[in-house]
Amino acid sequence: MLEAKQKQMQSVRQVDKPGHKEMLNYGLGFFGIILVWTLVGSFLTFYYTDVAGISAGVVGTLMLVARLFDGITDIGMGTLVDRTKSRHGKARPWIIWMTVPLAVTTVMLFTVPNLGMTGKIIYAYITYILLILVYTAISIPYKTLLGLMTQDQQGRSTTNVYTGIFTMTSTLLVMMAAQPVASAIGGQLGWTVVAIAAGLIIVTTSLIAFKATKERVGKDASVQVKDDVPLNMGLKALLTNKYWLVITGYCVVTYTINALLTGAGIFYATYVLGSGSYFSLISLALFIPSIICFFFIANLIKRFGKRNIALVVTVIAIFGPIIKMIDPTNASLFLAGTVIQGFSLIPVLTLLYAMINDTNEFGEWKHGFRTEGLINSAASFGMKVGTGIGSALIGWMLAYGGYVGAAAEQTAMATTMIIALNIYLPLGLCFLQILLLWMYKLDRQYPIILAELKQRRV
Repeated sequence: MLEAKQKQMQSVRQVDKPGHKEMLNYGLGFFGIILVWTLVGSFLTFYYTDVAGISAGVVGTLMLVARLFDGITDIGMGTLVDRTKSRHGKARPWIIWMTVPLAVTTVMLFTVPNLGMTGKIIYAYITYILLILVYTAISIPYKTLLGLMTQDQQGRSTTNVYTGIFTMTSTLLVMMAAQPVASAIGGQLGWTVVAIAAGLIIVTTSLIAFKATKERVGKDASVQVKDDVPLNMGLKALLTNKYWLVITGYCVVTYTINALLTGAGIFYATYVLGSGSYFSLISLALFIPSIICFFFIANLIKRFGKRNIALVVTVIAIFGPIIKMIDPTNASLFLAGTVIQGFSLIPVLTLLYAMINDTNEFGEWKHGFRTEGLINSAASFGMKVGTGIGSALIGWMLAYGGYVGAAAEQTAMATTMIIALNIYLPLGLCFLQILLLWMYKLDRQYPIILAELKQRRV
């Protein structure tokens, strides 16, 4: 019995996995996708209120409605990916089909014409919903591709680390350069130029990723994939996959926090710290722990596992908002607290997508079939809902405080709302992150699950 178990474990270790060049190019593809995600998440609310002149309350409602709609379309897109059959696979072809439409809709989003207030609102709704549809059609297949490149847990984790490096670089580039470049050019034109640059980048990086990656899972005789799983059966499997439920809940909470930190940060820098130029420093400070972590994360994953690392760094992140509370108007304390709070980004950048795809093996072990697209689309639903909630809270709370776009000063109530969005709400949500990570215990079970799956196929 022991000898048989050892043979199973050896079979798991020999799972085909991508080389480092392929992992690198997969991560590069994420550079362009996250570029658009960050540009929209960090600056669209500011662009609508302070450049296009749309009221904060209307923007908040738009963000939530569009993101909820986006989350629903994620499920449909995941099912579509699972049913796609082409010579390029089932995830890769969507990358090549959707990259130009995403570039075009990004430019449209940051080019609101002067059609009067009603016309601007209608244009904003149409272009934002169009963008999230196209973004869903490329991001879901791209996330699914990670699960199709290999079943090897360490291979997924390493690929996720490469992805995290490019994600962080892309996010920093947007958060540190977009506002200064747009301001230097001036007004509406400045943001349109930034959007054009982002569009060119996403087309280039997506083409490279498409050519350099390969789908392996389901392409060999040892991994049989059922392609015709009915949607109701797939959804039922999801809702009884306890680890997928946990990680999706974590996505909702985490992306709500991220939306608050990135979307409300520009308001904090401008109206609490006194200068929008602080936003670049805040952005850099937020990523310092992740920059340092990239040098050690691969070895840490091997030794401690993804969940344990995520849990520890999230506990550390709690102290960031506490430091900021000492004096919310002190830039030095705020930056120091931001560095500590940045530990919470480590799981998002280096671990999350691997953890999501690991739940697919648990689902196959429990139900007997794989649904990579549905797994990733449903988890992406959590990310979109979280981002929508965070963005909506920004608009609604600013409106409640009487915020006036582009005003020299804001009311005391508006300033209080900006502080709450940047400090108090993220602190409370951080405790929910810890609870959810404590419940995620798949890492220790994964090798046994994969060994049993290999044995079933034999």
